[in-house]
Amino acid sequence: MKPEMMLVAILLPVLGGAVVPLIPFKKRIHMEIYIESVVVLTTLIVAGLLLNRPSEPFPIVRFVNNLSLSLEIDGLSMVFAGLVAALWPLATLYSFEYMKHEKRERFFFMFYTITYGITLGIAFAEDMLTMYFFYELLTMVTVPLVLHTLTREAILASRKYLYYSLGGAAFAFIGLIFLLTYGTTINFTFGGVLDPAVIGGDKRTMLLLIYVIAFCGFGVKAAVSPFNSWLPQAGVAPTPVTALLHAVAVVKAGAFAIIRLTFYSFGPDFIRGSWAQNVVMGIVIFTIVYGCSRALKETHLKRRLAYSTISNLSYILFGVCIMTPMGLVGALSHMVFHAVMKICSFFCVGAVMYKTGKQYVHEIDGFGRRMPVVFGIFTIASLGLMGVPGLAGFISKWNLASAAVMSDNVMAYVGIGALLISALLTAIYMLSIVIRAFFPYKEKECAIPEETADPGWMMLVPLCIFAGAIIYFGLHSAPIVDFFTQIAGGTI
Repeated sequence: MKPEMMLVAILLPVLGGAVVPLIPFKKRIHMEIYIESVVVLTTLIVAGLLLNRPSEPFPIVRFVNNLSLSLEIDGLSMVFAGLVAALWPLATLYSFEYMKHEKRERFFFMFYTITYGITLGIAFAEDMLTMYFFYELLTMVTVPLVLHTLTREAILASRKYLYYSLGGAAFAFIGLIFLLTYGTTINFTFGGVLDPAVIGGDKRTMLLLIYVIAFCGFGVKAAVSPFNSWLPQAGVAPTPVTALLHAVAVVKAGAFAIIRLTFYSFGPDFIRGSWAQNVVMGIVIFTIVYGCSRALKETHLKRRLAYSTISNLSYILFGVCIMTPMGLVGALSHMVFHAVMKICSFFCVGAVMYKTGKQYVHEIDGFGRRMPVVFGIFTIASLGLMGVPGLAGFISKWNLASAAVMSDNVMAYVGIGALLISALLTAIYMLSIVIRAFFPYKEKECAIPEETADPGWMMLVPLCIFAGAIIYFGLHSAPIVDFFTQIAGGTI
């Protein structure tokens, strides 16, 4: 396809979403058809771009010297853009039913659709400056989504999210400046762009420090400890928002940026074996254990899943920190498979909250018998997150553990222990929800509202597709893992 179609894919949901409050829809169904059409058309354009990649980049605007905003699709772009494009139409369909009883629907769907385009901008960025530009825009368009309910909790959560994101972006900007100074280019190049002629001696130590700073900066969106407290608080937003925050757009954008920073900017060969690798890997390992430990203690359904996300995101970063091709394969595997499993589990919890108003684990005793489809799918997602063989989560965890074993890195061996601890705790905090739903402790005392039932088709169709994907990827992962292997080898 023509290179300018990359810009079309970005602008279509941005402009299409921006006019939603201005169009005089006579019926709600007309608005739903319009929004879904914009989203599906964008996904079709993205599919065309991924199947027929443009042979050259597309410059949007040029500044001075080698600074520009430019778009290009490489192998890593294909993974992130394909993930976003596949999940967004289903998430939008789900949100139509969920948002029926919410106020300010039009403004919600305006920002919800715009976020799709901005996320594609991050995926299609040719260089660090372009990615940083869209990365900052992502913060701006998602703050109103967190703020949507305008409650005191939402205001505080959106404020914290904004402060953390802007602060993290400032640290990431430091990395951009040093890449401009010590790199041969800021275009993403597999293996890194640092100029070998100017990075020896004391400058190596300084650049390693800058890498750690930039890693933590982008890591704010990826919810690494201790910069993760914004994520559970953001759960006050409507479930379609939190699902995208926790599974697709925001947190995966942070992980994606760290992959770009490590493998396409500083370069794994420059960092591997240094103190900087041990520092970032130590942060990631601690976050894995911390996230699942907090999830075990949490009784609020969405916040429990939020802490689970904190832990699982660091699985991805653990693969990145191994800094080997196999580590990158594991990271990409978990980035994709976790997105499907986590959005599925969030949407199941959202369906429970939508139909019953219940928000805590102890309030759902016996609900599995009234909502068998929702809790059956939630069980599949839970088993996947645990890493049960035959489901998607097992494949990504196996790839990560294999990469750690082959790395001959002592810290990576510690990471394997963290993965095992996390798997055990994940089994406890996820299956405890399933067991209470299907097998209540005191069955006679369960007061289940009469209206408790599975939701309508707009919610159930995405859930069933997600559940099918979790099973399919668990049984037929070879083609997608082979594709990740080509990316990790620098051939795509």
